[in-house]
Amino acid sequence: MNPPTSATPASIRPQPWLAWLYLALAVAGGVLPWLANLDYMREYGSSFDIGVFVELANANPAAQSLSRDLLVGASAITIWMVIESRRLAMRHLWLVLLSSVTVAFAFAAPLFLFLRERRLAELAREAASAPN
Repeated sequence: MNPPTSATPASIRPQPWLAWLYLALAVAGGVLPWLANLDYMREYGSSFDIGVFVELANANPAAQSLSRDLLVGASAITIWMVIESRRLAMRHLWLVLLSSVTVAFAFAAPLFLFLRERRLAELAREAASAPN
């Protein structure tokens, strides 16, 4: 059995369609939660009372399950995004992290993946044009 080879960012073949898929998911991840947020503001007041929002997010076991699932999953992915962006020397991580709390994590995570795919493609182009 051969040991696994270590794939460097430059050795990973870019998938341009994947970047666009991530971007489409980011758009959906921004629009769909905010449609629900707008419904919440219509029903509970336009001030967006975060206390009431959190209370409703934990109002029953199903809501608690989804809230806790999001909290743990988003925490793990956020840690990975920070580490991965440093590893790949990515730009604009601040925008991703800010959008995670101001737009939606469902927007920020696919946005990060879109930016990561673009960075991997950039690294592959640099490796291909570098003299051997």
